[in-house]
Amino acid sequence: MAVSFNRALVEKYDRPGPRYTSYPTAPQFHAAFAIEDYRAAAQRSNRGEAPTPLSLYIHVPFCRSLCYYCACNKIVTQKTERAAEYLTYLKREIELQAALFDPHRRLTQLHLGGGTPTYFSGAQLAELMDTLHQHFNLDDSDSHEFSLEVDPRTVDPAQIHALSALGFNRLSFGIQDFDPAVQAAVNRVQSEEQIASLMAAARSAGFKSISVDLIYGLPLQTVDSFTTTLEKITALRPDRIAAYSYAHLPDLVKAQRLIRPEDMPPPERKLELLELTIDRLTAAGYVYIGMDHFALPDDELVRARDNGTLQRNFQGYSTHADCDLIGLGVSSIGKVGDTYSQNVKELSEYYARLDAGELPLQRGYRLTQDDALRRDVIVSLMCHGQLDFSEIEARHHIRFRSYFADALESLGEAVEDGLVALHADRLSLLPQGHLMMRNIAMAFDAYLGDGQRGRFSRTV
Repeated sequence: MAVSFNRALVEKYDRPGPRYTSYPTAPQFHAAFAIEDYRAAAQRSNRGEAPTPLSLYIHVPFCRSLCYYCACNKIVTQKTERAAEYLTYLKREIELQAALFDPHRRLTQLHLGGGTPTYFSGAQLAELMDTLHQHFNLDDSDSHEFSLEVDPRTVDPAQIHALSALGFNRLSFGIQDFDPAVQAAVNRVQSEEQIASLMAAARSAGFKSISVDLIYGLPLQTVDSFTTTLEKITALRPDRIAAYSYAHLPDLVKAQRLIRPEDMPPPERKLELLELTIDRLTAAGYVYIGMDHFALPDDELVRARDNGTLQRNFQGYSTHADCDLIGLGVSSIGKVGDTYSQNVKELSEYYARLDAGELPLQRGYRLTQDDALRRDVIVSLMCHGQLDFSEIEARHHIRFRSYFADALESLGEAVEDGLVALHADRLSLLPQGHLMMRNIAMAFDAYLGDGQRGRFSRTV
């Protein structure tokens, strides 16, 4: 998946649009989707000819300090006893969810996100894993994918080894930037030495994949300062790097009001930083996967992209076959069969629902045949950079060019601009189009009206 940076085209196509971790996207979820709908979806998924493996996402909302850029659903508190209370309720939800699924179905994927999953102590994480083992058929083979997001300020090398002993084999470190001035401006101060020692511990403990998160467009960032950050990151050689564009929305995200407006880089700086990131990472041997993700050539993501098995879900790109994803914890999102569902977002309501013995479901969605078709099209674009019309036609019994006549017509400008190549039997992204893959996918989105565009981040 070659990528080419064209400043004029990036500026032209940089507009709000979905990240397509699901289709339809979250704005289509609705409260009419009830607990009974979710139970029915679980029953249908159990009855399939070959029930898919299970995947779990667990949201841990607590953080010890506030990162000013963060727009995630989090609770900033130093009261660590709140973690114990939350774990008690998580265990109740695990029991309720597990009862809905065939106990023979193998749980092959687990991801703890946040917030800060390492807000839990080692003993609490062990208790959580014990509960999962009691209620689900966890895959203990070498092929499972159990991952954890780590705030480097909350763990030491010994704790990294303890996480490995619990079965975790993938780690993601939130770094964002190494420059001290930038770190101070967003209230996330951590040293290069901390990161290096934790990555060394992860390698020593046998973790199969180490990824890091960076953010470009943060206050006080310059081309020179971010060059230094990229040099330090590539020297550490993580397996994967995610470089996210910072969306500064202080009117919507209260924490971002703590960032001084005069510290924010001008819009053209973000484009410079994006171009810099692509150039430096690819020159250092990283392969562009898609969106904001890069990986080393021997990483599983690259192999999955090359052999056509790359997947996309709420955690981003994945190497495993499509799983039923069970969301656990406040605000978490799941995908079971042909449905999506999301838990309540307020902690008090989450506790109240579980006290009543109910799943804490807030809203969801069941896909139509048209939704399933368009999801296949969008996933193919986002994961493989192309559409084979005959494959889609055989799977969904349509005539592609007739069914998507409007979408193909709307891509005329993208064809003229050299973003995509449209052939008689296929559509493929060109090197200049890979950065704008979200824009191309948007042509096939049936729900993307003008009133909805402002609800999404910018596409580049």
